[in-house]
Amino acid sequence: MKNDFKTVYDTLHRIYQKHRREYRENGDSKQMCCMWSTNDPPDIIEGTPPFEDVEDAFGITVDDDAAMELYDMHLDEAARKIMGMRTEQCQQ
Repeated sequence: MKNDFKTVYDTLHRIYQKHRREYRENGDSKQMCCMWSTNDPPDIIEGTPPFEDVEDAFGITVDDDAAMELYDMHLDEAARKIMGMRTEQCQQ
């Protein structure tokens, strides 16, 4: 289980770094919201490139509610949430 968390976290961190670097104003706080502009936050985050990358990387669907939750999390919290989403969505 610990190895699985590390794998999910590392993958999520790579996605985070890719998108965070697009916004010079965003420091490396390990907060998911930094994958979008913090000076001009988007009105809708579901279906944006950062979440499209998350969906592709983990084989999950991020709906509007999950997107809002993930947006407000630190990477470690988000990695745990994604692990739960993956388990839940695989069982459906």
